[in-house]
Amino acid sequence: QVQVVESGGGLVQPGGSLRLSCAASGSSFVINDMGWYRQAPGKQRELVATITRADWTNYGDSVKGRFTISRDNAKNTIYLQMTSLKPEDTGVYYCNVAVLHLSSRTRVNYWGQGTQVTVSS
Repeated sequence: QVQVVESGGGLVQPGGSLRLSCAASGSSFVINDMGWYRQAPGKQRELVATITRADWTNYGDSVKGRFTISRDNAKNTIYLQMTSLKPEDTGVYYCNVAVLHLSSRTRVNYWGQGTQVTVSS
């Protein structure tokens, strides 16, 4: 089993910045891709950004140029630096971790519990 814990959400004014963190823990696994997704009230969950072990990144169109995803493989942690925040960035941000379990050679996706980001004046 792998535990995924997000942190760093909160209330911020439009134009402000916020940094989210996501850490994965457990034993006998290798992490492949990691990423952030978000869900606003009444809307479907959408891609924010993903990053591979080799640091290849992919961003949703609405956050390109404003958000930056980064990764620390030694800590099994990813970060999401969010700048120029807009009210439409409001939502619950979820971390996703794609894991290979070494003992069973099975691939599993894990989700965190989510962290609330609210952009409002």
